[in-house]
Amino acid sequence: MSMRAQQMTSNTARWSVPGFFLAVGLGCLVAATFGGRLAIGLVTFGILAACSLALVLLGRRSETYQGLTEKVPDERFARIGGRAWAGTGVVLTVGNLCAFIGELASGRSGDPYFWFVATAAIAYIAFVAFWSRNT
Repeated sequence: MSMRAQQMTSNTARWSVPGFFLAVGLGCLVAATFGGRLAIGLVTFGILAACSLALVLLGRRSETYQGLTEKVPDERFARIGGRAWAGTGVVLTVGNLCAFIGELASGRSGDPYFWFVATAAIAYIAFVAFWSRNT
């Protein structure tokens, strides 16, 4: 691959995560506006735009962020990225579990949190089975 192609791939990878945050924020803003909740849409977009800006600024100075967004990160950065995703999964699963329990304690059905927790449990079992056979 030519140096120019490598640089373009690196730039694409570096901008893809902040771009994704902005796209999700815009999608939330549009959905909230159609749902009559402009304020929450603006707050959500603002938070995701701030995260996007932070990632752009990190991309300029942070060796770790640059390593994580390379096309083929080295072993250290691959391990950091894997642990970050695992940590994110734990936080989201615990948050949804707490919301589900709170909904049940309030006398409600727990939807949609039940489905998030059930999907997380099934995904965990599936990934353990998959990775135990492929490592």
